[in-house]
Amino acid sequence: MQKRGFLFYARMYRKILVQDLKSKMSYRADFVISTFGMIMTNLSGFVTFLILFQNFPTINGWDYHHMLFLYGFSLVALTPVQCFFDNNWNLRFMVQSGDFIKYCFRPINVFFYFISEVFDVKGLGQLAFGIGTIVYAWIHIGIAVTPLVILKLIVYLLTASLFMIALMNFAAATCFWIKGSGYVMVIMFRFKDFAKYPASIFSGIFQVIFTFIIPIAFIAYYPSLVILQPDNVPMLSWISPLFGFAFVYLSYKFWMLGVRKYDFTGS
Repeated sequence: MQKRGFLFYARMYRKILVQDLKSKMSYRADFVISTFGMIMTNLSGFVTFLILFQNFPTINGWDYHHMLFLYGFSLVALTPVQCFFDNNWNLRFMVQSGDFIKYCFRPINVFFYFISEVFDVKGLGQLAFGIGTIVYAWIHIGIAVTPLVILKLIVYLLTASLFMIALMNFAAATCFWIKGSGYVMVIMFRFKDFAKYPASIFSGIFQVIFTFIIPIAFIAYYPSLVILQPDNVPMLSWISPLFGFAFVYLSYKFWMLGVRKYDFTGS
């Protein structure tokens, strides 16, 4: 099979994205309602923090606005997996029905072909709410606004997103071996709710689990410390980009291993 370069896939993705958005925008009411629903869902988390901190001034040293920053950070970090990798939720149905075989016969990367078919516009509402929450918390915390700080914010937001992308890739690919893999997807996705809390509030064993086994702490907590605690950044925060890229690469290889198993067995 002829190898394709980055520019080839970038041009192809742009064309697929345009067509997908045209299709979705033909149902504008659905777009508006789903985006509004996404914003209201995220707003409930904002209200939860408001109620919580009316009773407790701090949680393990984290005050209201620092927790809001972490919450907004997690929302923005989760946006890429929401927008660009949402088709992973359909993988198990395609595998079970046998329809997935069509992806194995095209002269392009199977993972790219499958993932690029769906762009979830609802994630844009989450992105807007997350950015607004970060800005609100940023102002109240009094973080300096400099080009370097903004660059760090962007880099570590992208870093944080890699971990959730990898988790969902791993979870989705289990369908090549496990018939009831939907439960794995749901469980992994539910773990994201822990990302809006600092890992330091959990007991020792859970800190280890959420850092090194199911790395939820890297979705917001460790990357955000580069901004929130610039004078006391732990090593795990600094090296999180390396972990993120490695984790995504391993999840991709696991996903493709499942494809080869499916292609060979036809099941």
